[in-house]
Formats: sequence, C-alpha cells, structure tokens
Amino acid sequence: QVQPVESGGGLVQPGGSLRLSCSASGITFSIYTMSWYRQAAGKQRELVATITSSGSTNYADSAKGRFTISRDNAKNTMYLQMNSLKPEDTAVYYCNAKPPALLRAMDYWGKGTLVTVSS
Repeated sequence: QVQPVESGGGLVQPGGSLRLSCSASGITFSIYTMSWYRQAAGKQRELVATITSSGSTNYADSAKGRFTISRDNAKNTMYLQMNSLKPEDTAVYYCNAKPPALLRAMDYWGKGTLVTVSS
C-alpha cells in the first residue's frame, strides 16, 4: 500500500518560515506529478503548488512569491518551502502523487501535516 507521508508542519509566527516534506515510497516517484494541497477548517481543499516529472512548477496565486515547491527524485521526496507565512496559511497540508495518464492508476494522498500560523 502506497502512503505518502508528510512532515514538517507545526506552529510558526506570522512572517516565519517552514519547510514541509513528503516522502513517497513504493512508486516510481520520478514519473509522478507531485502536488501540495491544503484544507483550512471549514473550507474546501485547495491546490497550493504542483511540480511535474520534468520539474515544471505551478502555484496558486496565494502561494506565488512566498512558497517554493521542489523534488529530489533520488530521495523520493517532495518539499514545500514556505516563507512570509500568514495566519491565512493555517491549514492541514496534504501531499498528492498523481501518476502519468497512461498508467491509468490511482492518485495517492498523504494523511496531512498541520501548519498553524499564529502569534
């Protein structure tokens, strides 16, 4: 059973930084499109950032200029560097691993890591 595992969440003050990690074993990590989603209390899950197998990245407007997504295929790990954090970034952050369409396989989701931005 593939289960991506997120880590790195915690409590940080506004303006601070955190780096989230997502480790995904049991898959050919390098061919998967990896994404970070987040879900704040009472709100729908939203896409934060995506990195493709070729390294192309895409960000939600709320993340542009503050967050950086990256991956290390040798370690089967994806990262999200979050800077200039705001209280509205408070949410559970989830890792998603999406296979190439040709595989006709399922996505995999982690269980999430909580990020709380508060003074």
